[in-house]
Amino acid sequence: MFVYSVKRNQLKLVSVALFVVVTVFMLAFLAKGGGVKQTATDNKRTVEAGNEEQRLRFLSQFGWEVDKESEEVTEVIIPEEFDEVYLSYNDIQLQQGFDLTPFAGKRVKKWTYTVTNYPGYENKICIRATLLVFDGKVIGGDICSVEIDGFMHTFEMNNVNEKTTA
Repeated sequence: MFVYSVKRNQLKLVSVALFVVVTVFMLAFLAKGGGVKQTATDNKRTVEAGNEEQRLRFLSQFGWEVDKESEEVTEVIIPEEFDEVYLSYNDIQLQQGFDLTPFAGKRVKKWTYTVTNYPGYENKICIRATLLVFDGKVIGGDICSVEIDGFMHTFEMNNVNEKTTA
């Protein structure tokens, strides 16, 4: 039989060392964001989109008003490999705290609404809000014009002047 005795000083030393190791690991984990990707919710914004009310609330956070009757839903598959178009579209997503790369190959719902209060287009029906929704949460989307010389930008209303050609 093997017996090992520990003095109180040794026990305190081991306890302090263990506490320091755990603290260092926790600080490192938190410094990396706790394993959670940065999202649009970092500014106290919701990304919940499991029902119509939540989707409309999501858009209203950015100041957008939409015609509920114009709602369209389709399913799209985010490609496994992004071509130039998807890389460009994902750049818009990255600007607003989203990233589509974790959803490559996944089937998502695409909700589209007609925006009724876009500055300079209030009486036209050519501006759309698109939400990409996976598992009841917004994972991306845009505000765009469906005109021939259209544009596309993030959800932020202050990006109205920073239009990207579609």
